[in-house]
Amino acid sequence: MALNWKLVIDSKDAAALADFWAAALEYEVEDPGALIEQLLAAGHLGADAVVEHRGRKIFRGYAAVRHPDDPFDKTSGVGQGRRLLFQDVPEEKSGKNRLHIDVHSAPGDLDGLVARLEGLGATRVREIDKGPAGRWWVMRDPEGNEFCAA
Repeated sequence: MALNWKLVIDSKDAAALADFWAAALEYEVEDPGALIEQLLAAGHLGADAVVEHRGRKIFRGYAAVRHPDDPFDKTSGVGQGRRLLFQDVPEEKSGKNRLHIDVHSAPGDLDGLVARLEGLGATRVREIDKGPAGRWWVMRDPEGNEFCAA
């Protein structure tokens, strides 16, 4: 039986990075507001564990995005399919990522994709051109995590 998974990405500002990746991938930012309200009302969560971001309550130091077509839990907002979870960590990023995301353009629209990603805050690092095998860009998200636009 295949297993469910999520990709967890360390960050300095989980909510901001979730916003970037939601826009980049055309995913939805998860809304844990209903769950947070339940936990606060029951006394299972302290107010210091919650922050407000873009008018919604979120867990301090955590934010996630999910594919808009995948199922999700209506109470928690947690996606049950393709999902990225961002978690704040105290240490700075150091070195090259050992795992990265590839974002694929519509056929023939790599330049449009790269321009859109730059408009969201990504930066180009270098272009890779493999001739007939194709070309792509190595890019960085707003926190410096490498990814490819192909």
